[in-house]
Amino acid sequence: MKEKFYAYIQSLQDTICNKLEMIDGLASFQEDLWERPEGGGGRTRVIQNGRVFEKGGVNISAVHGALPDSMKAYFKVEQADFFACGLSLVLHPLNPMVPTVHANWRYFELYGKDGVIVDQWFGGGQDLTPYYLFEEDARHFHEVCKKACDQHHPEFYIRYKQKCDTYFWNTHREEARGVGGLFFDYCKPAEDFSLEQWYNFVTEVGDSFLPSYIPILKRRKELPFTPAQREWQEIRRGRYVEFNLVHDKGTLFGLKTNGRIESILMSLPPKVQWKYDHQPEKGSEESKLMEVLKSPRNWIAN
Repeated sequence: MKEKFYAYIQSLQDTICNKLEMIDGLASFQEDLWERPEGGGGRTRVIQNGRVFEKGGVNISAVHGALPDSMKAYFKVEQADFFACGLSLVLHPLNPMVPTVHANWRYFELYGKDGVIVDQWFGGGQDLTPYYLFEEDARHFHEVCKKACDQHHPEFYIRYKQKCDTYFWNTHREEARGVGGLFFDYCKPAEDFSLEQWYNFVTEVGDSFLPSYIPILKRRKELPFTPAQREWQEIRRGRYVEFNLVHDKGTLFGLKTNGRIESILMSLPPKVQWKYDHQPEKGSEESKLMEVLKSPRNWIAN
């Protein structure tokens, strides 16, 4: 399974990067191949200073070796080896009318002393972080997510949408990072759902990423914006940074397993502001966004 899934994310990385370069029309992805001293490595691709994308990354990695002490306590094991591979992407568009988007699809194996797999699971998801709320964009994103989920289980969309709303929540701010999407983790083989079925589900979600985001990107990338709207984008980006550095499990896992720091922190936007006690004006477009972030919404009727 690990070879099969890694081959899938290698192909998906190529597909996504080619499409994004075509849309940007100016910048192209810089590729870095790297190795992890303890085992494994990855292929980092970053796009910067483009016509559409101010900064973005589409990264894959496959790392393995002894589980670090910091992770042994987390997984409640005394000694174990692990393998982890995945694709992680974050796109920060220049235009504040275009939302930031994040996605990640991953596979993990844990081995006993004899090298036999003792645990294995998939995880991942995708979520949308707008700076200005276009409800049709949020509905479109969720509709594509639901369609992917419905191919595999009638309860997956509601279940993983709720997990996304819970996970991407800045508890210290009491607000959501964005308008959500899907989040799933520890998707393990069981009597009613095999590992192969989980693979089919996760790859279905991965294949749905471009259809979920590209139509939104095309609708908004040429819209005019003001310096004040750009400033609001940078303030909201600060919340994005806070979540990734304080709460995000993927970031923390990378830091605790001696991952490549440039690849791990690729998710951070290039220009950010923190203004003391900044409050949007009542009735403004900015305040409309905040109302949604304070109380997650169901974007699809029924």
